[in-house]
Amino acid sequence: MTLPALLLLGVFAYVPMAGNVIAWQDYSPYVGIIESPFIAWDNFARVLTSPAFLHAVQNTLVITAFQLVFFFPIPIFLALLLNSVLTPAIRTTIQSIVYLPHFFSWVLVVTIFQQMFGGAGLVNQILTQNGWGSFDLMTNPDTFLLLITSQSVWKDAGWGIIIFLAALSTVDPALYEASVMDGASRWRRMWHITLPALRPVIILLLILRLGDSLTVGFEQLILQRGAVGAQVSEVIDTFVYYQGVINGDWGFATAAGLMKGVISLLLVLGANKLAHLFGEAGVYQKS
Repeated sequence: MTLPALLLLGVFAYVPMAGNVIAWQDYSPYVGIIESPFIAWDNFARVLTSPAFLHAVQNTLVITAFQLVFFFPIPIFLALLLNSVLTPAIRTTIQSIVYLPHFFSWVLVVTIFQQMFGGAGLVNQILTQNGWGSFDLMTNPDTFLLLITSQSVWKDAGWGIIIFLAALSTVDPALYEASVMDGASRWRRMWHITLPALRPVIILLLILRLGDSLTVGFEQLILQRGAVGAQVSEVIDTFVYYQGVINGDWGFATAAGLMKGVISLLLVLGANKLAHLFGEAGVYQKS
């Protein structure tokens, strides 16, 4: 039953990896891979000395660090909050509402934020009508980091609680009952029972997030690049897209993308090793 899925994975994920060979070529689509001249590590040297690439890396790391602090904990908080709701019907209703935006495309999400916080948006109209001035959040480079993080929270935080709620469902209710009998308060129960139950899942998702830290949302950023400028919105994925697809510098863009993949792999391996040192299973562990 898994053969069709493995076949699709091989055809669309692993076979295309052979195309990374153009990172060592002065590739031209008009002559193909075989006829394109081999230039060794020149493309990688250009990547490492490119101010535009280094700036894209800096923006990527800043966005990742900011969202790791202000976005990653929110699904955990929502899961704890929903877990404390005693009525199943209310819990299901709230959960359905908060994870519904996950199914919206980024085009729709950006459009909704534009209609709310843009120059002619609802918030600005209310402020103007009451004589309180106006602001345009959608074109302000100084608040762009806050804007994209807010969009990510609204779109994906609700979906992220599913994994944590699944982890909480495995906790033995007898542990809570025994702690209540011993006089433990709600905060004590959360600290000594709930959070330890979530710790393996939190560490696992944190490792995966670190491995994906250099990917911060291509579609979300490229949709808003024209409004705020490349200075604050350029990340590694958009850099690779513009250098390769738009400018036609295929070998250079492939080298940049390949370096991103290698660094992401090293981050996963390093974070997984760190998890082992703290006694957690991580993504994998040796038998």
